[in-house]
Amino acid sequence: MPEFPHTDPISNLYKLLKEKSFFTGDFTLASGKKSNYYIDCRLTTLDPEGACLVGAAIRKTIIGKCEELGTSVQSIGGLTLGADPIALSASMASYQAEDSKILKPFVVRKAAKEHGKGKQIEGGFQKGDSVVALDDVITTGGSTLKAIEAIENEGGKVEFVLVLVDRQEGGKEIIEEAGYKVFSLFTRDALFETNEKETSQN
Repeated sequence: MPEFPHTDPISNLYKLLKEKSFFTGDFTLASGKKSNYYIDCRLTTLDPEGACLVGAAIRKTIIGKCEELGTSVQSIGGLTLGADPIALSASMASYQAEDSKILKPFVVRKAAKEHGKGKQIEGGFQKGDSVVALDDVITTGGSTLKAIEAIENEGGKVEFVLVLVDRQEGGKEIIEEAGYKVFSLFTRDALFETNEKETSQN
């Protein structure tokens, strides 16, 4: 996985996310709510270039936030499916970076398995880990809180939440009210701002 030494992975990820994952128009969301835009981060996180950029950007942000908060983390992950490629990409980036500790990826199932060991969390997570809870998009905050509940039930400590895009529909505030710090790489307003600038220049 390349480290993009001469460029900013967050800026490049922003451009790719705009190109592949951000759409304007008339959409009906899974909740039944109408929206004038749609974000499908998986078109970026499951893209080869996108995966490299996501890994570098998330790793860089986690390192910065840990330094800022005076903490450290051992593992990263969130509720399947949106968080899965993000956690894996960031873990791979941490493995290939000589100056960074390895971030172990994990997946939170929507429900515990009814067979085998009956686990809800799969992967590198261990009881006692300090964790960054990941997600691709925050809307209501419900999926993130569900992941946090599973992590804490398994003995993990969530240091903070990190997402690619905050849709700015109240989800961030709901998670913060529950007692967790929330950070996003991008916001809905930032994505729309570029669209408006491009329209005015054409």
